[in-house]
Amino acid sequence: MTSNNREQRTRGLRLARVLLVDDNPTSRLTLQTVLKAGGYQVEAAASGAEAIQKLDSHEYDLVLSELRMESPEAGLKVLAHARMMDYRPATALVTAYSPERSQAPWPRSRRKLLIKPEDLPDLLTKVADLVSERATRKVHRELRLAHI
Repeated sequence: MTSNNREQRTRGLRLARVLLVDDNPTSRLTLQTVLKAGGYQVEAAASGAEAIQKLDSHEYDLVLSELRMESPEAGLKVLAHARMMDYRPATALVTAYSPERSQAPWPRSRRKLLIKPEDLPDLLTKVADLVSERATRKVHRELRLAHI
């Protein structure tokens, strides 16, 4: 297939939009590069406040946030805000922070939302799974609304 034919076939496709939130410039750039290479359209935010502004003005398929930024739970606040959006993006924490070392209990149900950035193949697999699950939920929601 020629490059021109490939471009024509993909013009109608929309890349999944990811909001990446991390206050560490090196981590943010590395993850942004990996996600773009994985086929995602990526916007980045350097703080929880910047992420919330972006969430209010753009629609994302997935929000990935570092846990600890300007405050110990800034990432959780970003994800909570994302979950309140009408367009319901998938959400996950991307952090090297280990909940096993924390004093506070980390529920097993929440552990699947934790992505370790140092395992890049696993990161891309989890991102793809989250985007896919969100797309499936969106289709089911639209089908339910069409039958009402």
